[in-house]
Amino acid sequence: MELVIEHLWKTYPNGVAALQDVSLTIPRGLFGLLGPNGAGKSTLMRILATLQEADAGSARLGGVDVLGDHEAVRRTLGYLPQEFGLYPRVSAEAMLDHFALLKGIADGRERRETVAALLQQTNLYAARRQKLGGFSGGMRQRFGIAVALIGSPRLIIVDEPTAGLDPAERARFLNLLSELGENAVVILSTHIVEDVSDLCTRMAIIEGGRILLEGEPARAVEAVRGRTWRRQVERAELPAFERALPVISTTLVGGRTVIHVHGDAPPDASFEPVEPDLKDVYFTVIRGIAIGGPSGPPPPDHPGDAQPIVRDAAVLPDGIAPSPPTTPFVTRSMDDEPVATPDAVPPPAFGSIPPPQPSSPTPPTEPASASPPSQPSSPSQPSQRTEPPALRPFATPSSGPGAAHVPVFGEASPHARVGEGRAGGSRENRDAVEAPRPGAPPWEDG
Repeated sequence: MELVIEHLWKTYPNGVAALQDVSLTIPRGLFGLLGPNGAGKSTLMRILATLQEADAGSARLGGVDVLGDHEAVRRTLGYLPQEFGLYPRVSAEAMLDHFALLKGIADGRERRETVAALLQQTNLYAARRQKLGGFSGGMRQRFGIAVALIGSPRLIIVDEPTAGLDPAERARFLNLLSELGENAVVILSTHIVEDVSDLCTRMAIIEGGRILLEGEPARAVEAVRGRTWRRQVERAELPAFERALPVISTTLVGGRTVIHVHGDAPPDASFEPVEPDLKDVYFTVIRGIAIGGPSGPPPPDHPGDAQPIVRDAAVLPDGIAPSPPTTPFVTRSMDDEPVATPDAVPPPAFGSIPPPQPSSPTPPTEPASASPPSQPSSPSQPSQRTEPPALRPFATPSSGPGAAHVPVFGEASPHARVGEGRAGGSRENRDAVEAPRPGAPPWEDG
């Protein structure tokens, strides 16, 4: 079983091209998706998790159409978003039991066994009666994985899971992900290079909505071996070196600035060779330097710009599959923040997905830098999918009680409600959280 993504495009109404012709083949096991903030990682993850619509392209998990058959995907999906909310006064055991019920496990005994097994698997059994509001960051992430694992999913998506975790919690979480990769397709979306180098058997680097490199981490490192050079420089000298040489990274070592430079030979005798790692691959690709290809300083009229990557299969070792040739582009800075897109779906909260509301379709906005290729079989462009409404924590389905409800990670009872608006809200809204309405599951206070 594998996930096959072909020619995926996504452009927001404000013209931001979030995904441009993304194609990936992801087999069973751990797959790392690396990229800086704003590269398109979260957009791709939300589309695969059925929380956002693509403009064009396809994605299939085995025989399931990921973009078209959302209910079938959700039955086999586990999703841990970058940010999610929790009921702070509910115990881990009670909350997990409720999600198991939403996932379709109606038998009480089976549900209790499932909850106990998941808490054991995520090393949370000893804290099962502890209120979620008292969980540390690492415990919250492991609880999120426990929710995502309900129903033995075949596709597991985790978005920036180790950000903010201390080293011990990070090690526990990565070990858990490694176990999950034995039986499912696990996509690890992150900007932390060590997460991918420590865990993943395959990886891809994304920037500016495009896949720049796909392959095995070890093969990618081999591609820059013998082409990475190091030298200590004074801080005042750094701008001159960056103008004259293809500098891929700068770090402080013992109070001194150390630069890494990519090239077939050292710039001069003051440079020494570096035993490369995946960080060198990542920074080389993100800076727009061709792995294994010719290197040199940026052109004089744009000294700070990263140049298009030369995608030539002949210069890459076996196991590294470059993306198909695309229109040249300039990569963005590593310090870029995600672009604000008011009409885009926000990161999913720990809440339910309401049914889409009827709306008049609007023509897709063409991206500034690229546009989806026209379909030869039809004179019209691919039909635009209607964006789902923004997610709200624990939203009540607008179709009323009894509406079809397919739970995925982050869903809660359609009977539970919270106030909309600023934190705290009205007394009526606060009461809706503190005292669930009739029909809501009985929460344990631990």
